[in-house]
This record gives sequence, C-alpha cells and structure tokens, in this order.
Amino acid sequence: MGTEGKRKGRETLRQLAERWNLNVTHSLQMRLALGYSLLIAVLLVLMNTYPLIMSQNLMFRSQQTALANQAVLITNTLTTADELTTETVEQAINQLEELDVARVVITDQAGLVLYDTGKVSSMGKYVLTREIADALRGNNAFSGRYQDGMFSSRAASPVMNRNQVVGAVCLYEQDRDQGALLQELQRNLRLISVVVCLAVLALFGIFSNFFSRRVRTLLGGIRTVRAGEYTHRISMRGNDELTQLAEEFNQLTGRLQTTEEERRRFVSDASHELKTPLASIRLLTDSILQDETIDRETTREFVGDIGEAADRLIHISQELLELNRLDEGRAIRREAVDLNEQVEKVQRLLAPLAETACVNLQTHLGDKCMVLCNAEDASQILRNLIENAIKYNLPGGEVEVTTCHQGDWISLTVADTGMGIPEEDLSRIFERFYRVDKARSRSAGGTGLGLSIVRDAVRHHGGQISVQPRQEAGVIFEVLLPAWREEDGR
Repeated sequence: MGTEGKRKGRETLRQLAERWNLNVTHSLQMRLALGYSLLIAVLLVLMNTYPLIMSQNLMFRSQQTALANQAVLITNTLTTADELTTETVEQAINQLEELDVARVVITDQAGLVLYDTGKVSSMGKYVLTREIADALRGNNAFSGRYQDGMFSSRAASPVMNRNQVVGAVCLYEQDRDQGALLQELQRNLRLISVVVCLAVLALFGIFSNFFSRRVRTLLGGIRTVRAGEYTHRISMRGNDELTQLAEEFNQLTGRLQTTEEERRRFVSDASHELKTPLASIRLLTDSILQDETIDRETTREFVGDIGEAADRLIHISQELLELNRLDEGRAIRREAVDLNEQVEKVQRLLAPLAETACVNLQTHLGDKCMVLCNAEDASQILRNLIENAIKYNLPGGEVEVTTCHQGDWISLTVADTGMGIPEEDLSRIFERFYRVDKARSRSAGGTGLGLSIVRDAVRHHGGQISVQPRQEAGVIFEVLLPAWREEDGR
C-alpha cells in the first residue's frame, strides 16, 4: 500500500537533489554575477559617455552661437565698404571693439586672405578651408573638435554686398577652461562609477550569500529526506519564492511521511493477518503428521479447518489485489450501471447470510437510478457495505438499503440496527486493517480492508462516502455516485 506514491515521492526528491546540487548553486551564483556585471557595465558605460557627449554638444552649441554673433558683427561692418581690400578690411576691423576670439581670417571672393590675426600670418595667400569654402558659396559654416582637454571651434560667414558674395569671415576659438570643466566632470563620473561599482558589488555579495544560504538549506533538506528522514522539515522565513518552495517541500515530505507510515503499518497489519491462518495451517498439518494414532474423523476435521484457513488467505489476497488495483490509478472503465439491479443481485447473494444471522434485509429503490460506474466496482461497493451491516448487526436486527436521486448524484444508503461505531472510531474506519472490535471482526471473518476498498472505489469514480450514527442504534453509510446522463454517451 502506498508503494507507487512513495516511489514517485522518492523520484521527485531525487530529481530535485540532482537539479539543485552544489554545482547548480555555483551556476546560479555565476549567472547572477554575470548578469549583474553586465548590467553594471552597461550602466557605467552610459554614465561615463552620455553625460560627456551631452556636455560636449552643449559647449559646442554655446561656442557656435558666440562665434556666429561675432561673425555677424564683422560682416555687417564689412558690408559698408565698396570693395574688400586689405586697407578697407583693417579700417573696418579697427572700428570694432576688441574681438573675443583666438583668430580672425578675412578673405575676398576668391579666397585670398586680406586679414589674419594668427601668429603665422597667411596674408596674400589663398585659404580654402571647408568653412571658408562654404561661406564663399553663401552659407554659414561651423565645426568643432574636443581633443587633449581643449575645445577648438571654427565658424565662417559670407560677406554680402548687393546680394553678392564678396568675401568670407572665418573665426577661430580655442577654450581650455571649458575643456578643464569637462575633464573635471569626467573625473567625477569615474569616481562615482567606482563608488557605485563597489556598492553594487557589496550588495551583490550580501544578496548572493543570503540567496545561496537559503538554497543550501533547501539542498540539505532534500538530501536528508532522500536518505529516508521523512520527519525533517525546513524552516525558512520570508515571503519570496524560495520560502514558498520550502513550504511545498515540507508538504511533500509530510505526504511522504504519511505514506511511509501507512506502508509500514500496512506491512505490519498484512503480515499479522496472513500469519494467523498460516500458523493455523502449520499447526494443523503438524498435528496430522506427528500424531500417528489420529483417527479419520479428526483428520477430516483438521483438513476442514485447513481449508477454512486457506479460504481466509485467498480472501485476504483478493482484497489486497483489489486495493493494489485501486492504488495503481489505472484508467477505469465507466459506463451506465443500473444501481437498483446491482442492489437486487447483492441482496440475493447475501440473503442466506442475513437469514443465518437473523437479520431482516430490506431495500427501498428509487426510479431509474443509473450511475456512471462499472458493474464490478458497483457490486464490490454494495457487497462490502451490506455484508458488514449484516455481520455486525444484532439478532433480529434490520438492514435497509435505499437508492434515490439527489440532483446530479445517485444516493445509496445502507443503514443497520447493529452495535454502532464509537464516535472516536468514526474518522478511522476507512483506514486499512483498522477494526473497531478486533476480536469480533476476526470471528466474523473480516480483514479490515472492506471499507478501504469501498472508499477507494467510490473516489475513483468521482463519488463521495460518509458515515454517521443512527439516532436509535447502528450506523448509516451514504455513498454518492455521479448520475449517468444520456449525453455522457459512455
């Protein structure tokens, strides 16, 4: 009994142990470490690039605006000149206040330098940089570069006269102060990145240790239970998934413990049940073999007793096989069964037993009580309940079998006027080999398996069974089986 459940439980625990071994713990830690490292790396790259890029763009836009304003001021001044020459350009520039740029280059419409404030003068030379070329085509141009802690910018604008391009103005700017600010920002971001990285690593270490400790607790519990210690339970605080897993594990081990206890009790009870008839057979055969003076009549009596013991062994074996069939949970055939017809068959079968026990067996059958079951199991349920009601009744007592409809169910009740069942035993009568009165049960030929077979058969067909004492005397067993409907078509 419970062998299949125990085997499945052991298999489940073995699989859990194999999947959650120490290597898996390390694997989880490694995966978490890699995942966190990748996340931190991405965050650090973003932290050290995006702000710098945005700061550079902001500074370039600021320089572009400043150079564009100064270029407009110069070109407006040059527009008043009739012709761009070195003299007219110098006169126009001298009229302006000091320009806040590193270098000013002014060319004519051919790109010849007319004015240059650079250290290395390009006066009298042709200069066609990209910015000046764009300006000579009538467009404003700007370019910027950040290198070695310095912002270098160039802006060019065309000089217009009567809607004609007569020259170009190109301004150069170099800003180390802004570059120093950007470098300081970069250093601060690196420092923050290091602090964040260390803090995250510390938090990861704490979390990883906490997580791995809980996993090791689960692993230890699995190994302990796998070794056969089904009383072991895991104590884990919290409301996370691992805590839920520990609770599921405790419920699983609880079921395994119950199954193991039932198995041991089953083996003990089965051995005891088989031992009694076997001992009787052994004793009787020894008596026949060792007593040479035994007469024929005594021998026949002993052989008859041996036959009764053998019948009891056969009866026990049949019930054990029936329980094994129900325990295996194989697919059960379900069909339309006339419960009233099965009641009448069992009544005819047990009529001699009822007559011998001086018990009045009565039936009250409802109309068309068709159940979704099979004839063998229906007969087994009826035979066990009615036979028990007769055997454990009192001389002159009664057994009433009733069938009726209850919604989607068919109700079967078996009521007797026997000795009844004590209140403390009602919750245990469906346990295997359990007897209320062991001495009387054995004298009546009972094994303590009948009600277990009834309960398992009823449950396998989706039904329910209950028992309660009668007000006068005896007990009432009620079985609810699914009613067969034509649309079931089974």
